[in-house]
Amino acid sequence: MTGRRYYITTLADWRHHAHRFANSHWLALGDGDIASRELADASCAARDDAANTSRCDTQLPDATRIVALVDADEGVHLALDDDAAFEALPHPFAPKAISHAAHEALIAHGVTPGATTFDAAEAVARAHPLLRPRVF
Repeated sequence: MTGRRYYITTLADWRHHAHRFANSHWLALGDGDIASRELADASCAARDDAANTSRCDTQLPDATRIVALVDADEGVHLALDDDAAFEALPHPFAPKAISHAAHEALIAHGVTPGATTFDAAEAVARAHPLLRPRVF
């Protein structure tokens, strides 16, 4: 059984774990162009070490900060929780505010201080609709 969680991380760290995800969507954060990518095929995240490029060719530096929605089993989420490169946001339907660091990363998308993960996900979904929280 898989579950969905939101994380703030970098593109390189997302790629490092992406082969373990059942599905994932992300949105680049920060100034400049906004790009997004979906992971429907885990081979998309594989890197060609000889060329040092991704098969997805996102045209973004590895250090690009992203907000990611990860659909994976519990073991993957536990591994991401233990990885300091991933900041897990609270459950989308929990009445708990996101951290100050997460707020600062998402402020360009209209996320206000004290916002919950649901509020933040709704805000970033304006740029990438597949990041919208949903239950089915």
